Amino acid sequence: MATIEYSKEGKIGTFIINRPEALGALTVDGMRQLEDALLAFRDDDEVLVGIISGTGDRVFSAGVDINDYLSFIKETTDKPWKRPTGIIRGLNIWKPLIAACNGLTIGGGLELALACDIILASENATFSLPEVKIGLIPGGGGTQRLPRAIPKRIAAEMIFTGKAIDAQEAYRIGLVNKVVPLADLMNEARNMAETICRNAPLAVKAAKEVIVRGLDLPLEAGLQLEDNFQTYLSSTDDFTEGIKAFKEKREYKFKGK
Repeated sequence: MATIEYSKEGKIGTFIINRPEALGALTVDGMRQLEDALLAFRDDDEVLVGIISGTGDRVFSAGVDINDYLSFIKETTDKPWKRPTGIIRGLNIWKPLIAACNGLTIGGGLELALACDIILASENATFSLPEVKIGLIPGGGGTQRLPRAIPKRIAAEMIFTGKAIDAQEAYRIGLVNKVVPLADLMNEARNMAETICRNAPLAVKAAKEVIVRGLDLPLEAGLQLEDNFQTYLSSTDDFTEGIKAFKEKREYKFKGK
């Protein structure tokens, strides 16, 4: 059975982490499966938004399988490029990704969620980066993305103590966008994905790229990047259609061109 189950329905791609017997922990092979699925999603022009979730009602993901993955890291000390990392590091995907956290979201599981653009949580979800408890630091982007997602001091407390927070606390500090009952989680994620899919796909992709790249730029450079993309989008067929449909008070018919 595959660890990562990737499926498509309309314009939405869904990635399910299917290893509940190991708390959704990913082996090296599982990480490769995730990376391959993400590449397929990235390169498929028919799919516009992705949803990542776990199996069942207890676990999103506990990150990487320590026994399998740490030994692989030691074997590749001088060849880090051999390590599959997916969206955690180095794989740029300019399509929105929604993490639907259906339970335990810890370590690399939280880092995977942080690499997504939107995080939805079920009421039973918990979040933590406990790596310091075993002598490590978060190594999948946690030390970089968490302080960018929530106030730095709160991020520092979570990383230094390794403590877990529940879904409501995650919402309070801005880590997650919304908390819903577990039974409603995937419907909520799909509804959000469908809302995004109704918008102009080139504009949505551009908006994501400008947000992501702009975070690493001084404000003036970020504003210039935004202006460059706006100039490009104003020349697209989708923009022409958007203006025409708005004036005619009808449904938009975007083609991604």
